[in-house]
Amino acid sequence: MSLWKTVHMTPAPINLRDQKKQQTRQAISDVATALFMEHGFEAVTIADIANAARVAKMTVTNYFPRKEDLALDLGDAFIGSLAKTVAERAVGESALAALRRAFLADVKQRNPVIGFAGVPFIRMIVDSPTLTARLRDFHDRRELALAEQLADDGLSTTGDSLAPRIVAAQFGAAHRALFDETVRRTLAGDDPDQLSTALTRAGTWTFDLLEASLGSYAIRT
Repeated sequence: MSLWKTVHMTPAPINLRDQKKQQTRQAISDVATALFMEHGFEAVTIADIANAARVAKMTVTNYFPRKEDLALDLGDAFIGSLAKTVAERAVGESALAALRRAFLADVKQRNPVIGFAGVPFIRMIVDSPTLTARLRDFHDRRELALAEQLADDGLSTTGDSLAPRIVAAQFGAAHRALFDETVRRTLAGDDPDQLSTALTRAGTWTFDLLEASLGSYAIRT
């Protein structure tokens, strides 16, 4: 089972019917991820997944319209993560301060969404052109969501209307680089402790670098 599927997923109370649907969805996803990691994403078919999960092919596609969603089914949480952090920042806290705080907390928690997912899962992604492209799309959409959040905060009225997009591009690029560094170090053999130490250092340095230009941007009043 992919750790990407289990982080930050405290469910609200649901009825028995919906609970069974969630259990079926999770079971299919777990089976699919195991097959992907063993055989490679491109080599596994929907029919393979259905057979292994003992369900109909239509059941798989009803729960997961896109094959890559079986492997990366926390895409919505990933895409919305930066915008959510900025939207929930405290009074007196800048966008940069909120994103720094959230990133360092994720490192401390070894959050799989920022890349702490283990060698087999990371290898599954980097060896698949489809999943690599899907992850790039997630990064792009995450940056756009952040730009929209900054614009919704009315920050484009304080200067050029491009400001939220430019700021979001800088924050998005920083998080993308940190994610790529997590992937690189994981594949190079860093254990979780080494990875946490390295990412704490890299994250601190990255946000320090942005402080001069963006430290006072989007301070909540």
